[in-house]
Amino acid sequence: MTEKQLKLLYDVKLAIDDIESYFQTESKTYENYKKNSLLKRAIERNLEIIGEAINRILKEDPSFPIENSLRIVGLRNQIIHGYDSVSDENIWGIVTIHLPKLKAEIDSMINK
Repeated sequence: MTEKQLKLLYDVKLAIDDIESYFQTESKTYENYKKNSLLKRAIERNLEIIGEAINRILKEDPSFPIENSLRIVGLRNQIIHGYDSVSDENIWGIVTIHLPKLKAEIDSMINK
């Protein structure tokens, strides 16, 4: 792994940590997420960062082993270019189901 790839993995980790921090003072429920536009935009921004960092890693090494990497980049593209088609349910599923798995995967890579 190159130094640049490691830095980008840290960017992903920090973005995930930011998303998790948003729920320190607020209950992590779909209802809270759905009614709080500031929270939604903050989460979407961090998902954009995650997707862009992974996209840069893949440009340097297309075989870099991040599970669902192309789907993560695709989500970034959808948020940026198809912002009007981003569903609250989809983003919430990513935050609650997929982000914890990605965090564990990234932490493992960083700690190697």
